[in-house]
Amino acid sequence: MDEPRPGIDVPDHRGRTGLDRTGRDLQRNADVRVTDVEVLASAWHVLRRTTLEYRDPSGRWETQQRETYDRGNGATVLLYDPDRGTVLLTRQFRYPVYVNDHPDGMLIETAAGLLDDDDPATAIRREAAEETGVEVGELEHVWDVYMSPGSVTERLHFFAARYDGSARTGDRGGLEEEGEHIELLELGIGEALAMVRDGRIQDAKTIMLLQWAVLDGPFAAGP
Repeated sequence: MDEPRPGIDVPDHRGRTGLDRTGRDLQRNADVRVTDVEVLASAWHVLRRTTLEYRDPSGRWETQQRETYDRGNGATVLLYDPDRGTVLLTRQFRYPVYVNDHPDGMLIETAAGLLDDDDPATAIRREAAEETGVEVGELEHVWDVYMSPGSVTERLHFFAARYDGSARTGDRGGLEEEGEHIELLELGIGEALAMVRDGRIQDAKTIMLLQWAVLDGPFAAGP
């Protein structure tokens, strides 16, 4: 008799079952039929290999396999002070970029985190408070974006919010019990854009929000 499989037949350490069912009932695209889903790994997040049939433009059905990494959805926020012309960013160690040619792995980013069981607005208020110490008030929704659609399922919800830089205290954030050691960087918007141009800022979500800020957001030139 086969052993029960955590995350499939019995709960894994996060209480999940049926991880091999995801995608099997999709019917929104008549040219796609999911035939099998295999769970390759399910430690904290889930790696699946899905077999599907795809009808190409000629009408012929072909079999394809796709591996997807499911880490849940997330949210990010650009904190800005329009009176002082500044943005508040974080700097922390990110091993995945360190192992892929980043000089030291210390990535400059907007505050961000996974939704877990919260809605996007609630989640980003939580993450902003944990990472920067800023209690976010009114949020402006900017976009919802798939950041790496070739293999990662995550959809990232983008927001912007004011903060009062004159009242800010401290230069560090994060939860030490979760291994977060975050340096806070308060930058003028011009300096932040210069850091994008010369490669000191290499994080996609941060670049997108900084460019939005000067094209359509709080630092956009008037008509």
